[in-house]
Amino acid sequence: MKIGLIRCLQTENVCPAAKCFQAMREKKGAFAGCEEEIVGVNTCGGCPGKNAAQRARHMVRQGAEAIVIASCITLGTPHEFPCPFRRKLTDTVRTAVGEGIRVFDYSHDAPKKLRTEASAGVAESGAVSGN
Repeated sequence: MKIGLIRCLQTENVCPAAKCFQAMREKKGAFAGCEEEIVGVNTCGGCPGKNAAQRARHMVRQGAEAIVIASCITLGTPHEFPCPFRRKLTDTVRTAVGEGIRVFDYSHDAPKKLRTEASAGVAESGAVSGN
């Protein structure tokens, strides 16, 4: 599966996406059970995710079959603060890429504390959100 990854602009200075890439390599989190090829990695563009939809559409034009909204946005890793705009950002990306493109709610697992706090509006199970 060809994947595009959308990360948080605010965490870019402290997180090199190492956990996201580790989850891809180890087939964990959103990447469990799938072979993937990275089409692109980009940030949301800054609060309130102002460029996420445009960037997701661009990755789809480049061949992405799925868009992964990184855990830094939906679960608040590594800074323990999920994006306050995560639901709207995720919904906007789903609408922008249209049916047939899978949208994952997170990239890798987070500590239980963060999963519990961030669960409002995003999947904890790693299930793919439908489109």
